[in-house]
Amino acid sequence: MTASFRSLTCFKTYDIRGKLETELNTEIAYRIARAFADIIKPKTVVLGGDARLTSASLKQALANGLMDAGVNVLDLGLTGTEEVYFATFHLKLDAGIQVTASHNPIDFNGMKLVGKNAEPIGPTNGLLSIKALAESQAFSHKHSTRGHYRPLNLMSDYIHHLLSYIQPHHLKTLKVVVNAGNGPAAHVIDVLESQFKQLRVPLKFIKINHQVDGHFPNGVPNPLLKENRADTQNAVKHYQADLGIAWDGDFDRCFFFDEKGEFIDSYYIVGLLAEAFLQKDPHSNIVHDPRLIWHTQHICQSFRRQSIQCPTGHVFIKQKMRQTYAIYGGENSGHHYFRDFSYCDSGMIPWLLVIELLSLKNIPLSAMVAKGQQTFPNSGEMNIKVNQPIEAINKVKAHYQDHASSLKTCDGISLTFINEQQAWRFNLRHSNTESVIRLNVESKSDETLLKQKTNEIIALLIPVMLEDACFQSL
Repeated sequence: MTASFRSLTCFKTYDIRGKLETELNTEIAYRIARAFADIIKPKTVVLGGDARLTSASLKQALANGLMDAGVNVLDLGLTGTEEVYFATFHLKLDAGIQVTASHNPIDFNGMKLVGKNAEPIGPTNGLLSIKALAESQAFSHKHSTRGHYRPLNLMSDYIHHLLSYIQPHHLKTLKVVVNAGNGPAAHVIDVLESQFKQLRVPLKFIKINHQVDGHFPNGVPNPLLKENRADTQNAVKHYQADLGIAWDGDFDRCFFFDEKGEFIDSYYIVGLLAEAFLQKDPHSNIVHDPRLIWHTQHICQSFRRQSIQCPTGHVFIKQKMRQTYAIYGGENSGHHYFRDFSYCDSGMIPWLLVIELLSLKNIPLSAMVAKGQQTFPNSGEMNIKVNQPIEAINKVKAHYQDHASSLKTCDGISLTFINEQQAWRFNLRHSNTESVIRLNVESKSDETLLKQKTNEIIALLIPVMLEDACFQSL
């Protein structure tokens, strides 16, 4: 393929993703690799790629660009993003690149870039320089000694690390529906299943959409979309399973369904995992985003710990966790971060911890989250399309700020309202990449108030919405 771009629009705020052919192709991937080598100056880079049909060719173009610059390449083959993270920090490598578009449409692809210790490469530490150099193509001359290429299988080490978060002998007889979405999560599940059998752990996996297939015959895996949940829900009900788990396209996020097939908002999973870690280490710090907070704060306060808020996004969460030596960080989008995983997000560690909790508490998953759901109900995240996001947020702020108990601007606006009769709060923030504002509302034990205030905010926004705006609860 050939293309000439004055500006590479595939570079986003914190990663690379774009429409195939028009924004991203093998020539652009080669240029990105050459620029990456010049800016980051790595000796060895580990590569991986998801199940998308173009991931292998884009990964090979990256390998060629890196090797032409004298960089050695380790190729993990088909991977989820966290496998590249793991290889980077476990082998103490200079950098890693995962080719993935995660849950984006099928005609997209992209890349996630990390440096030493799997720290993300973003706008403040090289991404903008890589973009500028890839656009100008003013690369250093090809290295006199071409870098070497070597396939690498780290699965055994990776599985050993995953199992270090639990005590496998704690696990009781459980029936678990696993939905890999035809993505690379399937091969990790297969190896874990084999390992559990060797350890005589009585888990039974019911596998759906398990065949890796970049055509995504069952839709691009994105369990946040309601229309993508039916396969998992139906399988849980049909097989009378104890829980269901589904992953996105690069399995850096996992999502849970209880024994009734009900989807569990990730907000309540953050609370479960915060509690699990604080039980093991009561003096640890917990980091979370500001969209929904009261449940997580309540859990931390019960251990006499104060939770730490920071802006939404993996770059901010990881940075704040490193600054505070936090043991765990959680986002309401389904990203879960772990200190012992070099502060990276994982879609495998959370469900292992949850099934251990189920085994130890010996109660169903619905019961484990029921108190949090009843005490801190929430609206679910709503994406609202508007022409001018900042003006829309300011309109809502002006309407409410004089009556708020507190106003915080950690990420967008967060307003809290507490009096003798009621308690509720909301966060309204805008997307970095779209004309979309994202609304989250929560209350304390008052579903009626929650619905009333959610509808009230939406009514304020109706005059500035785009015609095709919709309120899809995420």
